[in-house]
Amino acid sequence: MTTESKIIECGSRLFRIICLITSSFVIQAKGHATPLAAGVAIHGWTILSDSEPDAMAVIARGPAYQINQLELSQAMVGSLRELQDEKRQLTVCRLVAAAHAAGIAEVTVADNALYNLDYYPERFRTGPGGTLDLDNTAFWQWFKDDYRALLDRVPAVDGVVLSFIASPGRPDLQSSQQLTSGALKLAALLNAVADVVVGERHLNLYARLYPNEIAGDPCIKELVDHIARPEVRLMSKFSPMDYFLTGPNNASVGAYDRPTIVEWDAVGEFNGQGVVANTWVEDIMRRYREVSVRSHVIGYTARVDRFASSRLIGRPGEINLLALKRAAEDPDVTAKQVYAEFIDERYGVAARPDVEAAFKNAYDIASSVFYVLGLPVNDHSRLDYDLYTESYGHNVIGRWLNPPVFWVGHGVDREFHCYRNILDHIAPAFVKDPRYVPPAYVPGSERRWIHPGEAMDEEYLRYILTEKDFGVSSAEDSLQHIDNARSKLASGAYDELHNYFERTLLTARLHRAVAAVYYGFRVWSRGEPYRSAYVYDVVQNGLTSSKEVVRLIRDFPVPPQSAEYEWAKDADRAERYLRLITQDGWLSEDPQGQHIPDPVAGLRFSPKTN
Repeated sequence: MTTESKIIECGSRLFRIICLITSSFVIQAKGHATPLAAGVAIHGWTILSDSEPDAMAVIARGPAYQINQLELSQAMVGSLRELQDEKRQLTVCRLVAAAHAAGIAEVTVADNALYNLDYYPERFRTGPGGTLDLDNTAFWQWFKDDYRALLDRVPAVDGVVLSFIASPGRPDLQSSQQLTSGALKLAALLNAVADVVVGERHLNLYARLYPNEIAGDPCIKELVDHIARPEVRLMSKFSPMDYFLTGPNNASVGAYDRPTIVEWDAVGEFNGQGVVANTWVEDIMRRYREVSVRSHVIGYTARVDRFASSRLIGRPGEINLLALKRAAEDPDVTAKQVYAEFIDERYGVAARPDVEAAFKNAYDIASSVFYVLGLPVNDHSRLDYDLYTESYGHNVIGRWLNPPVFWVGHGVDREFHCYRNILDHIAPAFVKDPRYVPPAYVPGSERRWIHPGEAMDEEYLRYILTEKDFGVSSAEDSLQHIDNARSKLASGAYDELHNYFERTLLTARLHRAVAAVYYGFRVWSRGEPYRSAYVYDVVQNGLTSSKEVVRLIRDFPVPPQSAEYEWAKDADRAERYLRLITQDGWLSEDPQGQHIPDPVAGLRFSPKTN
C-alpha cells in the first residue's frame, strides 16, 4: 500500500468514527437539506458499492477534487424502498452526514420506480394481468404518501436521482385509458415524484434517461415535453449505452431543453473495472470536451467504483477522475499535464516517463482485449464469447453509427462494416438463427448482411488473433516500463503497479489463448475445406497456452480488489471452453435454453499428443 493510500484509509476510518457517533442524531434531524441551486456547475461522483469503508474513503477524497455532489446508488441505494431496512438506512445516513461534513454540498440517493408490482396494494392492481390502474386517483395519493415516508428515512438528503424508464414495475406497461402512450405514463410517474421531491421537500430531482438511439427519439422527447415542473433536471450517460471504448458519444446529451448532468463511467464496466489497467486519460478528456460544450449541460457525475471494493480512489485508475476534474476546470489543459500532476504526486517525478508510458497503453490494451474487432464481446468484463449474447445484439456499436462502418487498428488496420463484415462472421450461429429471441439488434436496412449459419473463417480468425497479439504486446510493454522504473519507485508503489500490469498482461494472454481456441474451433468445425494447418495449429497452441495462463492466474500471489468482475474466475470460464471443445463435445443446442440445435453438436477437437 502506498503512503497516499494509507493516508486515505486513515482518513476514511476517522470519518466512520465521527459518523457512527452522530448518525442517530442525523436520522432524527429535519430540514438540513441544501440542494445545489440553479446555475451551479455540478462536479459529482457516484458510489455504486455497498462497502461503507470504501465509500468513506471516496468521501474523504472528495474535497481534493472540489466535488460538490455525491450520489449513493445501486448496491448502496438501488431504490428508496430499500431504506425500509434499518441497517441500510443507518449506513446511508452516516454517509450523507460524512459527505456534508467533508464539504460536499449536495448528496442524492438513487431510486428506481415503479418497484415490483407486489409492492403496491392489491386494490390498485386491477388492470389487465394484474397491472396498476394509473387512472385511479387513490393510487397516486397512496404513491405520494409512501414516497414521503421513504424520504423521511433520509431527512438530510438533498435530492433524488430517479431511474424509471426500465424500472422493475415498467410504468409504460401499466394500465390507463387516459394516458395514451408509454411516454405519458412515464411522465405521470415522474411528475408524481416531482410533486413530493421538488414541490413539497424543495429538493433536486434528476430524471435519469436511457435515450439509447437518436437524439430525436420520439418516446424520450414526448416524455420530456410532459415534465410539469421546470426545476426537474435530466441525467444521461455520455455514451449511448455503457462506456464502450469504441462507441460514439451519446447524441441525445444536450438535445432536450432541460438542465442536464452527464454521467461518466470512470471505472469501465465492460473494460476491466479497474482490476486491470484503466487509465484512459486521452479518451476521457476528448469525450468530455465534445459533450460538455453542448446546450443545457450543467456538469458531470462520475462513477467511482463498480461494486464491492473496486473504488478508483487510492489506485492507479484515480487518474481518470483527475482527467475529468482538470478538463472541467481548464479547456486548455493537456493530457500530458494530467499525467504529470498525478504521477509526480503519487509516484515521483523520476518515475514519470515510464509510468506515463505504461498508463498510456491502457486504452489500446482494453480495446483489443475486451473487444473483438471493435465490438465489446464480454459480459461486464468477464471472459465470455457465447453466453452473454448482448454482445451481438443490444451492445452492437453499429446501432449508433451512420453508416455503421469503423476503423480497427491494433495491427489489423482496416475498415469494417459492423454488420456485413464483423457481426456476420463473429456472432455464434444460434444468435443469427431466425428462431433466436431476442434477435440480434440489426436495423431493417442492414438485415441483408446477416446470414444464418456459421461464418467464421480463417481470414477473420487471423484478424482476431492479430488484434489479441497487439493487446498482449502492449501489456508486455507496460509491464516492462514499470520494471524499468523500479529503482525510482517506493517499494509499495512498485508492487502496486507491477501487480496491476501483470494482471493486465495475464488477462490479455488469457483472452488471446481462449480466442484462438474458441474462434479457431468454430472455423475447424466447418469441415475439411476449413481445416488448414494454420487453423489446426491455432487451436492446438491455444489449448496449450490457455492451460498455462489458467495456472498462472490461479497461482497469482496478490488477489485484486473485489469488483463485479471477479478476475480469478476467468480461469474457470476459460476451462469451460477447453472442456467443451476437447472433452464433453460442443453443446447440442444453444446455451440460452431456446432449443436451437447447434450444427456442430458433440464435435470435439483432438489435439496432438507428444
